[in-house]
Amino acid sequence: WAVPYPLAERLAAPTDLDADGVIVVGGERPAAAVAGLDLRWATVDVAGNRAMVSGHGEIQPGFVTELELSSVDDAGSGDVALALTLPCWTLLGMLDRAIELTVAHVTLRKQFGQPLASFQGVQFQLTDAEVERSGLDILAKHALWSATGNRPDAIADALALRLAAIEAADVVFRVCHQLHGAVGFCDETTLSWLSRHSQPLRRLPFGLSATREELADVAGRRGLAGLFA
Repeated sequence: WAVPYPLAERLAAPTDLDADGVIVVGGERPAAAVAGLDLRWATVDVAGNRAMVSGHGEIQPGFVTELELSSVDDAGSGDVALALTLPCWTLLGMLDRAIELTVAHVTLRKQFGQPLASFQGVQFQLTDAEVERSGLDILAKHALWSATGNRPDAIADALALRLAAIEAADVVFRVCHQLHGAVGFCDETTLSWLSRHSQPLRRLPFGLSATREELADVAGRRGLAGLFA
């Protein structure tokens, strides 16, 4: 057991700033799940504008806090792709674990004298969830290759990955909660913990609709050159 920790954000730390990690921000009220951590944070938006976090707001659910920023420069375009990609790997790990827990649950629980896993309806739902998870796994590997190789389409690949990650999380957690039943929402279950703490990753720096808009702005009429070509 462990509390959420922004490992991905720390791994994406810029090398040319005195910062322990970097956070991608968007919108008029930037926020991140970094409350309670005594670390130096840098931020970057999709356009490459960088700032340092100079203060925090009140702690909200999920260790989220609003950020007070002091502008630094607009030279952070090289930081954006990796900073967008790595948190999606965190979310992918949560989906891996959620499906693993759900498979164990439906294998052990019985109804009408049979394990839940033997019913076709349950198998179909788990298949839908695994299709989403495995597709996200491939996209995550592609986006990481693109980001670490400084490819010209790296930011578009990272945004496409984020879009797929949010959509996959919606499907996987819906299926896992349905198959767990009411117990899946109880704090005693690991699934409840994963689902609750996936919310900041899915909502920040921008949600599904805003991610689509950002991707459309970056890709433009040219479109994507990676796996979506």
